[in-house]
Amino acid sequence: MPLTIIISGPAGSGKSTLAKRLAKRYKLKLCIGSEFFNEIIKRQGLKIRKNFWDTEDGMKFLRLRYEDHSIDKEVDKLLLEIAKKGKVVITSWTLPYLGAPGIKVFLTANLEERAIRIAKRDGIEFGKALEIVERRDEENFKLYKEIYGFEFGKNLSIFDIVIDTTDKEVKEVEKEVVKYIESARKNNFL
Repeated sequence: MPLTIIISGPAGSGKSTLAKRLAKRYKLKLCIGSEFFNEIIKRQGLKIRKNFWDTEDGMKFLRLRYEDHSIDKEVDKLLLEIAKKGKVVITSWTLPYLGAPGIKVFLTANLEERAIRIAKRDGIEFGKALEIVERRDEENFKLYKEIYGFEFGKNLSIFDIVIDTTDKEVKEVEKEVVKYIESARKNNFL
């Protein structure tokens, strides 16, 4: 079966950074899950810009997703089809909980570290970044509970590997995931 890697975790945990590195290493297609919402965002008349999800427009779109669950279901259906085809690294908050095939990685980091990363990435003050992280955590948790009935980040038994990235460089995180993948390949689990 072709390799599929799905990386999940809260905002600022390092999903996209790790996904890009693994896609390059294994010569896989890269699918950043949030980018699949872009067409829908445009249809709503919202402006897509760098770090959209951390802006007021991003929060408006999140509220719209509460009202219309078909938005998330459309995106997740598409991502699930991509995952089934393989040869891909996908970042997604939901796919592991929806039974997608592949290696499922959950990244986490403490709240302060995630806020530091987002502040640095977005060029904003730490206090503002902390507020964004707390709000996104709360809103996404509620949204996925409402749409699908799972509690994001609570049941981690569905993941093949869980890594706390708080005190780790991306190279260390990548090394842990690669070690898992190579071991699974060697033991014919893939």
